[in-house]
Amino acid sequence: MQAVEVKKLIEAQLPDTQLEVEGEGCNFQLLVISNSLAALPPVKRQQQIYALLNEQIADGSIHAVTMKFFTREAWANRP
Repeated sequence: MQAVEVKKLIEAQLPDTQLEVEGEGCNFQLLVISNSLAALPPVKRQQQIYALLNEQIADGSIHAVTMKFFTREAWANRP
């Protein structure tokens, strides 16, 4: 699986979310920019993303995912 595929998959289901995805094969790093997700508790944020990737995780297309969440403001103001 390619990073662009992961990005399209998530953004198609979370239209108010912007993603930066790195990695290839089965390991990916996600930078998730979303006010609605960033407002959730950390475990709930991750559960939202994992739910979207569940099929790919189950079939082995994705093995490992790391995530960092940002509000739009925090993303725009990062150093």
